[in-house]
Amino acid sequence: MTTVGRLANSDISGHLVRATRGQAATQQEAAVAGERRRISGWMMFDWASQPYNTLLLTFVFGPYFATVVGDATEAQVLWGRGLTVAGLCIALSAPVLGAMADAGGRRLPWIAGFSLLYVLGASALWFAVPDMQSAWLASAWALGYVGGVLALGLMLAFFAENEAGMTLLGNPPALGLDPAMREGTRFVGPFTALWYALFMIPFFLWVREPARPRLAYPGSGAPLAEVWRTLRSLPARPSLAAFLASSMLYRDALNGIFAFGGIYAIGVLGWSVVEIGVFGIAGAVSGAVFTWAGGFADRRFGPKPVIAASIVVLTLVCLVIVGMTREALWGLHFAPGSTAADAIFYGCGVVIGAAGGILQATSRGMMVRQADPARMTESFGLYALAGKATTFVAPFTIALTTDLTGDQRLGIAPLVGLFLLALGLLVWVKPDGERPAP
Repeated sequence: MTTVGRLANSDISGHLVRATRGQAATQQEAAVAGERRRISGWMMFDWASQPYNTLLLTFVFGPYFATVVGDATEAQVLWGRGLTVAGLCIALSAPVLGAMADAGGRRLPWIAGFSLLYVLGASALWFAVPDMQSAWLASAWALGYVGGVLALGLMLAFFAENEAGMTLLGNPPALGLDPAMREGTRFVGPFTALWYALFMIPFFLWVREPARPRLAYPGSGAPLAEVWRTLRSLPARPSLAAFLASSMLYRDALNGIFAFGGIYAIGVLGWSVVEIGVFGIAGAVSGAVFTWAGGFADRRFGPKPVIAASIVVLTLVCLVIVGMTREALWGLHFAPGSTAADAIFYGCGVVIGAAGGILQATSRGMMVRQADPARMTESFGLYALAGKATTFVAPFTIALTTDLTGDQRLGIAPLVGLFLLALGLLVWVKPDGERPAP
């Protein structure tokens, strides 16, 4: 081969090598970009679904529901019964539906189907007009849908009206909504539905699930059998079992505070929906700040003492709430015309946001310590299941106690018991799980 030929071949080979490398780099970049889009899609799922807790359950529709019923104590009973039914449905159906989704090999169609139900159900809250005849219908509509601070701020600024028909900015509700018919507040349902539908678009565009083999229908029970085998293994892992039981109770109690706080403020303190919304924003900001600070405490002391301290703080907050009226706190009377009760309850909101945020974040760190590194996915599956299994306990006990005593404040008392039981179970939780400490 001539020198020119060798040089030509060498040049061609170099181009091929560079082209191959360039193609590989391009494929790698595309894969990274795809992964980033998938992560962003899942982040948008959380963003889209947040208004359920913030807007529907706690700070807007929950308090409005109390005004629809007319009597806050009765509203607390009905709200608790409704959430009890919802919690039982979740506890009984989640493992079965999860097994069916696993057996089918695809999960996105399930998310799409339940997203449609979410949008339809949230939109239907518009029909919960003042003085409606069926309060149970409004409670049922409120049960399946999910809240965020930004959505809450927009709702308060432009739509939710107080008794004078004005929003937080001092204007009538936007879009020409009629404050006399509480259309601004009722718009919380369609607003939540629109928010969800809009921000779920990136999720469905960017999230792609890997191909999975479709199991034969008779095999759909295999995942349930695996869940059962995992549950049966818990007695041999006492620290993990104790932590799951403890977290199950304190997470349920914390959800109870969120679910009934707005109704309490309406009935005991006579707050408006707008005031409750501001209370919610203060708690959310506190949660964001203190959750970040709690990370330092976690690293310094470990998650167990941080979890225990958070539970103690939340228990004390519940005791304050149970013992407070507009005129007094556990028999200590305020001065006539004092706003002390309002200030105390705002303080409780800040503390709940702080301790609740720290508790939820630190619990995940504790779960990592309790889990077997080789079975991490299974352990976090148990953690998620524990969070769903008893979601009916707090609303059921609150509804029952409120109904039996006829007292809205005493109805909150079961949360104290749940927190104390959770605190007691922490005694059996080893700081580093079943593994030896390093």
